[in-house]
Amino acid sequence: MTVPVSIMWFRQDLRVKDNPALNAACASGNIIPIYIYDTKTPDGREPGGASKWWLHHSLSSLNKRLNGHLQIFKGDAETIVLSLMETFDVKHIYWNRCYEPWQINRDKAIKKKLIEKGAQPQSFNGALLWEPMKVLKKDKTPYRVFTPYYRKGCLNVEPPRYPESTPSRITYADVKNKGDSIDSLTLLPSLDWASNFPNHWHPGEEGAADKLATFIQQGARSYKDKRDIPSVTGTSQLSPHLHFGEISPNQIWYAIKDKFGHSEDKSIDTYLSELGWREFSYYLLFHFPTLPNKNFNEKFDKFNWRSDNKALRAWQQGNTGIPIVDAGMRELWQTGYMHNRVRMIVGSFLVKNLLLSWHEGEKWFWDCLLDADLASNSASWQWVAGTGADAAPYFRIFNPILQGEKFDKQGKYVRKYCPELKDLPDKYIHKPWETPPIIAKEANLELGTHYPKPIVDLKASRERALDAFQQLKG
Repeated sequence: MTVPVSIMWFRQDLRVKDNPALNAACASGNIIPIYIYDTKTPDGREPGGASKWWLHHSLSSLNKRLNGHLQIFKGDAETIVLSLMETFDVKHIYWNRCYEPWQINRDKAIKKKLIEKGAQPQSFNGALLWEPMKVLKKDKTPYRVFTPYYRKGCLNVEPPRYPESTPSRITYADVKNKGDSIDSLTLLPSLDWASNFPNHWHPGEEGAADKLATFIQQGARSYKDKRDIPSVTGTSQLSPHLHFGEISPNQIWYAIKDKFGHSEDKSIDTYLSELGWREFSYYLLFHFPTLPNKNFNEKFDKFNWRSDNKALRAWQQGNTGIPIVDAGMRELWQTGYMHNRVRMIVGSFLVKNLLLSWHEGEKWFWDCLLDADLASNSASWQWVAGTGADAAPYFRIFNPILQGEKFDKQGKYVRKYCPELKDLPDKYIHKPWETPPIIAKEANLELGTHYPKPIVDLKASRERALDAFQQLKG
């Protein structure tokens, strides 16, 4: 009796545990696991430099989990899938769904052609707690505000599915490897830019499991109080692992639920609602697919953003002269990550104090963030700019000095990433331009030489922003 053979197409689900498509494929018989680096992406949506670094190591990790059986391809996914179905003479292919607009359209086209050829493609939800099409208001229209979406929508529909175990047995079809090596994808940057990443991150399913275990043991109970303090590890730091599907949100959701049960602890509820924010970003992208490119709030279409390449470059390089902003941008460059509170601060500074378009920030984050995610990146930048769903109002402008003094009281975070300022007293660490000359001399600090002078006056730029955004009212 011939054992059925099927293709398991890995995409944004680079794991073997709680992988619905993999479980179904293994249950059907022998598998041929493949990964396709799809080059037919919209302009500017190829993975950024940091993401490519992570992907290289994540694929290597997955290949080890699959005992070296992962077949790697690069090119037009539709052409490759249709060709492989014929090459391997199989009728079944399994994958987990993606939710980026172009991937939805691609997958629909592939499914249609496969079915026309008599094949049987099957797709599953392996990435979200609640799929976007299943959470709607009573009038069947999508939510546009987070709290009712999460509290009234998500938490009142079917609970997320419980995570599945690793397949009890994975048997591989005895076929020739038609793919290329992971190295052939040339994902690793030629510069030594990413050389520091391994000191902070361990891509792969095991790294994700370790991060979750550490968070549950050391961070979950204090999440609400410590998540805004950038100098401590107060968050789970699971976002890159989630983006590449090395862990599912279901695994995280139920690991927290199983550990803390029906705890009334505000930290637990707050953390779960942050998973809800991730879901909301995907929800918005699904129902409003122009989110990455167009203002969600159309009245901003007539807003006249400034163009200032010098200021943009200073922001990108962490040389604005505003310590908490510079520390955040340098953390991003050095580690491929930025603390969430600081992301809001640097975002507000770019779009409010500098009046530069949120598109500029989104593009830079897309290239530099290890967790660069189309849904979360687009929704978050639109939120901070005031152009998005449930967005921060135009008059909410983060004061980076006050933010620094509140969440980095002793300047530990700033001193780590802006060592030029390390000898300043706490009183001046977030506003070095106010440092008396004698104290600045003792700290070996000369503004404009050792550390830049502020590129904008915070008070004046705030007023400028308020005046500009005020024009949109009515």
